[in-house]
Amino acid sequence: MRDDRDDPFGDIFDEIERMMNGMAGPDGAADAGFGSETHVSTYESDDEVRVVADLPGVDKESIDLKCDGETLTLAANGETRQYEERVRLPTRVDEHSADASYNNGVLQVTFDAVDDSASIDL
Repeated sequence: MRDDRDDPFGDIFDEIERMMNGMAGPDGAADAGFGSETHVSTYESDDEVRVVADLPGVDKESIDLKCDGETLTLAANGETRQYEERVRLPTRVDEHSADASYNNGVLQVTFDAVDDSASIDL
């Protein structure tokens, strides 16, 4: 007789099942919208900040980006839902240096980092 407590893959399969159930809507159909399923990451180097967002099923023309130097606001409209997220950037950026690309459902926005301190001449 098999003891499920000793199954090394039991936890993995339970987690996969939990994730699959979480993607299904109330009627059991997969949710094609955004929300918590959308993944946004920020990357920082010495001279730039890069934001990468997964936006599958969104047309490039429906993406709206705004930045005030500290926060990037990303809005997009898909066929079934609207999406808006404010991403706090890890360091201050020059919002006028923004360079954005969108390819195969992946949005990348790159900014030049700005030095937080300024020297004052006397």
